[in-house]
Amino acid sequence: MTEKQSQHIYTVSKLTKEIKSLLEDTYPFLWVTGEISNYAVPGSGHSYFTLKDHNAVISCVMFKNQKLRLKFDLENGLKIFGMARLSLYEPRGSYQLIFEHLEPGGAGSSQIAFEELKQKLSAQGLFDDKYKKPIPFLPLQISVITSGTGAAVRDIVNIAQRRFPNYPLEVISVKVQGEKSEDEICNAINFVNQNDRSDNNSDLIILARGGGSLEDLAVFNSEAIANAIFESDIPVITGIGHETDFTIADFTADLRAPTPSAAAELALPDKKALLQEVTVLKDNLYTSFTKMFIKWQERILDLRSRLKTPQTIIYDNRFRLEDYESRLNNIIRQYIQKSRDKFFYLSDKLNSLNPESILKRGYSITRFVSDKKVIVNSNRVKQNDKIEVILSKGSLITKVEEVNG
Repeated sequence: MTEKQSQHIYTVSKLTKEIKSLLEDTYPFLWVTGEISNYAVPGSGHSYFTLKDHNAVISCVMFKNQKLRLKFDLENGLKIFGMARLSLYEPRGSYQLIFEHLEPGGAGSSQIAFEELKQKLSAQGLFDDKYKKPIPFLPLQISVITSGTGAAVRDIVNIAQRRFPNYPLEVISVKVQGEKSEDEICNAINFVNQNDRSDNNSDLIILARGGGSLEDLAVFNSEAIANAIFESDIPVITGIGHETDFTIADFTADLRAPTPSAAAELALPDKKALLQEVTVLKDNLYTSFTKMFIKWQERILDLRSRLKTPQTIIYDNRFRLEDYESRLNNIIRQYIQKSRDKFFYLSDKLNSLNPESILKRGYSITRFVSDKKVIVNSNRVKQNDKIEVILSKGSLITKVEEVNG
C-alpha cells in the first residue's frame, strides 16, 4: 500500500463523522411529507416513528418539548408534513429526521386504502355478526396457520400444552408478510376446509402472526384473505400483532383475539378447570341419585306396606268387625244399664208420689160424702157436713161438729 493510498483509508468513526457533517450541512432544515407508521412513545415522552411513501421509509423522532406545540395527536396512518433536521446517529450509523414542526396532511394512502376496503367488505356483509360461526367449546383438532419459525407458533403451542396437555395441533407454515404470503395464507385456509383430507379432523382455525409494523401486517388487510376467512366452513380465530392492531382479517374472523397467545387461550379451555368442574358435577350427580334412590326406596316401602293380599284384607276386616261387635255390645250394655237405672229412678219417684204410700206414712184423705170431692181447705166445710176420712186401711164416716178457720 502506497503512502498516498494510506492517506485515503478511513476509520469507521471518521467516515461516519464526515457523512454526518455532510448531511447536516447540506440539509440543515427541510420540509418533508409522508405517512406515519410504527408510532411509539417510550417513557422518555419523545415520539419515535417512521415516515413512509410508496417506495421508501425513514426513521423519525420528535422530542417531547416540540410536541407541546402540536394541536393534534400523532398516530399510525396519519399523513403529515413538517419541518425537520436531517441527522445521523453515529453509534448505529443510521440517519433520521428530527422534526421541529408538524402539520396534519390527512390520512395516508395505506390508511385510505384500509378504510375503503373496510367499507366495501362491510357493505357486502363480511363483518355481520349473523355470519359469525360459533367457536366449538372443545375442538377435536386446531389448525394453526402462521409462520413455522416465528414467535407466534411457539406461543400458541406453549399455551395449548399448558392449558390442555397433549392436545393435537396441526401447524400449517406460511409466509406472513412479503411476496406470495397472501396466496399461501388463502391456500392454507382452503386446504384445512378440504373434505377429502385423510387427516381432516380440524374444526377450528387459528390465523396468527406476531407483532410488527403496519407494513409487516399489511397482508392481513387483503381482500382475498378476508374472502377466504368468510367462505371457510370452519370457524376462524385471528391473533394478529398486538392488542392495538386491527386488520381486515380481524373484522372478518369469527372471533378476534388481541394476540396469538390470547387466541390459543380463547380456543382451548383449561383442562384442570374442566376436570375440577367434572368432579363437582359428578359429586352433585351422585348426591342427586342417592337422594332420589332413597326417596324411591321409601316410596316403594310405603306402597308395599299399603299393598295387601286378600287374606290380609279378610283378617283386617275380621278384626275390624270384631272391634265393631265389641263396641256395639258395650254400647247396648251401657244403654240397658242406663235404661234400667232410669226405670228404677222413675219407679221410686212414682212410688213416692202414690197416695197409698202417703197414707201408709200416717196421712189420710178427707172428702165430702156427697160428691166425693177432696177437702183441702177448711173454709169449704160447714158444721154437720158428712165427710169421709180415707185411711191406709179402711175409711171413716164422720159429721163435722166444729170448723176452725
